[in-house]
Amino acid sequence: MTGQRALEILESMKQAADLPGTPAPLEESHEAFPVLVSTVISLRTRDAVTRAVSARVLKSAPDVKSMISIDREELEKLLRPAGFFRQKAKQLKQTAELIQSRFEGEVPDNIEDLLSLPGVGRKTANFVLGMVFGKPAICVDVHVHRISNRLGLACTSSPEETEMQLQKMYPPEYWSRINHIMVTFGQRICKPVKPLCEVCPLSTTCPVDTSKS
Repeated sequence: MTGQRALEILESMKQAADLPGTPAPLEESHEAFPVLVSTVISLRTRDAVTRAVSARVLKSAPDVKSMISIDREELEKLLRPAGFFRQKAKQLKQTAELIQSRFEGEVPDNIEDLLSLPGVGRKTANFVLGMVFGKPAICVDVHVHRISNRLGLACTSSPEETEMQLQKMYPPEYWSRINHIMVTFGQRICKPVKPLCEVCPLSTTCPVDTSKS
């Protein structure tokens, strides 16, 4: 696939995602620690649950110092019903402690240091880099991975492989936009089950038969 065709596909998804009723971005804050916390909470958790739980957690622990001081059992209660809430409580407290001790209380702004934090994988690290620090980064979640493979932008078995392929296909100035465009497109039209192919602007060129999805 040519780079021009890849850009055309992304623009078509953006136009579809801009239709009335499109969900707002999950993380509304652009401050590093709240975005990091919300993204960790979002792992294996539905968007609606992530919103509610993140708001509750960040009300009680909005910064590094308050996350360190909050009682772990109290944090576990706040994290319910997010998936793996006990594990996330442990990871969030450890992450806050490491940020305080190793990075002078500031969330790091590079991929290597972000990946050194408990519970932070490439998806989370890339989201923080793009959303907070404005650095070129492709955050590949389930939507991005699924849609990229459905539309032939990638032919991969893992999100990390998808990230590498998309990096080769798109210029860096597009990287941080890819997640938001594909997530809203995936939530609204290219759903994992029963995608709305009849209103999809890419239906005539989509290489995958989703009629039985």
